[in-house]
Amino acid sequence: MDFPESYELVFGTPGGGSDTVLVTRTAMKGAGGSPVYADGTGIVRAEISQGGEVRMLATGGHQAHEAPREVRPRST
Repeated sequence: MDFPESYELVFGTPGGGSDTVLVTRTAMKGAGGSPVYADGTGIVRAEISQGGEVRMLATGGHQAHEAPREVRPRST
């Protein structure tokens, strides 16, 4: 399976403010067998399936990421 090298994760509410985080593929795979993507800090991590389903992964205690409202493959 071919997976994109990077995705843009868009957080926020429709009609409200939003934040976009760029995540790139790592060498790790998540519990579902799909690649794990991380931002440059390593704080935002997500397992993203080929169908664009996202599972946010906690990187520290008491961390609870909201699910992004949009996931866009980023073309290089």
